[in-house]
Amino acid sequence: MAVPGRRNGLNEDGDEESNGLFEEEGLVDFQEDTLTPPHLRDLSRAAQFGDLPSLRLALDNLTGSIDEPVEDGDTALHLTCLYGHFECAQLLLERGANLEANDEDGAIPLHDACAGGFVEIVQLLLNRANGTEHIKRMLDAVDSEGDTPLHHAARGEHADVIRLLLSNGASSTKANLYGKTPAELPEHGTEARRLLEAAATAMAI
Repeated sequence: MAVPGRRNGLNEDGDEESNGLFEEEGLVDFQEDTLTPPHLRDLSRAAQFGDLPSLRLALDNLTGSIDEPVEDGDTALHLTCLYGHFECAQLLLERGANLEANDEDGAIPLHDACAGGFVEIVQLLLNRANGTEHIKRMLDAVDSEGDTPLHHAARGEHADVIRLLLSNGASSTKANLYGKTPAELPEHGTEARRLLEAAATAMAI
């Protein structure tokens, strides 16, 4: 799960309810207790809430793989990227977390960081890539709806992230499964829209 409730470049009805995960700690606790394997609960909680000391302890005591899904196919790195915990993401990468692990929707951690607009984490992930071909593979990665990381950044109108992705070679013209390119997702008149339309025009010349 990178970003719930998104279809065809638009938010589905009922976003307020879907955003409860971010707002109601009780819901998070319930999901963790029911969906997270017992041996990964400490890792999941620390990653989700950005508790760096607890994350370090959980990793020290981890008996399985650092890339084992903790819930909904998300690895610990997915969660830190989703919730914007830079230092926790950094620690996971230092411990060998996979940059290209897929969640149940096919998204990699870069999708989550872009969806949240966490430009420092996006830069961190790109910096950890092993060369330009690795970066290109990450930028071209698509989830189950055909969205690239740039689609996620565009949908959130995160101009700084869009600028960073474009400077690293992300395609502004690649369509998702619904035929939507990143340039079509932000509202008209926004900086995000202008950046993407300019990039698409430049590619067409």
